[in-house]
Amino acid sequence: MPIDPAASLPSDLDRALLVGRIWRGAPVDGPSVVVVRHGEAFDITASAPTTSDLFDREDVAAFARSAPGEPLGAVHELLKASANGGAIAGAQVSVEGAPRLLAPCDVQAIKACGVTFAVSLLERVIEEQAGGDPGRAAEIRASLHALIGTDLAKIQPGSPAAMRLKEELKRRGAWSQYMEVGIGEDAEVFTKSQAMSAVGFGADVGLYPTSAWNNPEPEIVLAVNAAGNVVGATLGNDVNLRDIEGRSALLLGKAKDNNGSCAIGPFVRLFDDRFTLDTIREASVSLLIAGEDGFVLEGVSHMREISRDPLDLVAQTRGPHHQYPDGFMLFLGTMFSPIKDRDAAGGGFTHHLGDVVTISTPALGALVNTVRLSTEIAPWQFGVRALYRNLAARGLI
Repeated sequence: MPIDPAASLPSDLDRALLVGRIWRGAPVDGPSVVVVRHGEAFDITASAPTTSDLFDREDVAAFARSAPGEPLGAVHELLKASANGGAIAGAQVSVEGAPRLLAPCDVQAIKACGVTFAVSLLERVIEEQAGGDPGRAAEIRASLHALIGTDLAKIQPGSPAAMRLKEELKRRGAWSQYMEVGIGEDAEVFTKSQAMSAVGFGADVGLYPTSAWNNPEPEIVLAVNAAGNVVGATLGNDVNLRDIEGRSALLLGKAKDNNGSCAIGPFVRLFDDRFTLDTIREASVSLLIAGEDGFVLEGVSHMREISRDPLDLVAQTRGPHHQYPDGFMLFLGTMFSPIKDRDAAGGGFTHHLGDVVTISTPALGALVNTVRLSTEIAPWQFGVRALYRNLAARGLI
């Protein structure tokens, strides 16, 4: 499925201030930090060797607008070179010498929040009660809807009403650990992936080979600096293995952290007077899955339905209890769990290899990836030590 670079950029590209990373071939042979101003890309690595360094600046937006940099041409060309690329985590082999997009983060921790939307809460409970068996999902979904309804979005987590619901569900034997983080006081925050392991726009995303029930998780991702300030946002795919996590929540690491299981991009859009956290709070996120078998699934979800404010999720991640000296990227949770039958009636959705997943919202553009097996895509070999060796060899640190 061809990727349209123009459709993968913010609808107001001329006004958007974007930060990303690219892999450049000879003579650089390494990753570079780029800023996109008025649709043109500039390599500013000499001034900001990592995006973590850039995001820590108090004047990050002003600096990104004015920092000197090497012109790289139109950003459309970067996306064109990266489309359908089968990228490597942390590094990409360029096509015919053209720079290729990487995930727009580097040494930051990659954290994720779970069960922050009512629909994902119900689906996590279904996974748990189905024990990873997709054939039981439809029956359990119907019984849960009959018992507790579907409009949990009006329940404020940790509120007296939420605690009353918790007690009633426990009385009926319907309480779940997912209900605890969905409507309880404490959010679920977990480590999604390792620093430098995320893949970017145009890359292959990976499924663990034994998984037979899985799906994309379209999310907005916040870029948070070492001081805990949210400096911008981007898109993410928190690839999810429903059968593995459904067998046991203790398998979360196996379900969530595999080669190519975390996609972020295409760029971090920095906050300014036109693009703020309120823009994120009001965003609508679209998901398109297009399979080689002709299967198509589309959906649109709305950030206003999130049960916890983004700043609350940031505060539950970083504070006096936990610091992140290199900053962190924070997935805010998925608002879409695809259940459309694909292979058999009542069987729900699962990926086929070759699916092209597009996650988009007008202010951030689109993140596009192709589904493969984590054992068959390019291995992750360029980590934090390789990054700093490369930057040191280039005289940048």
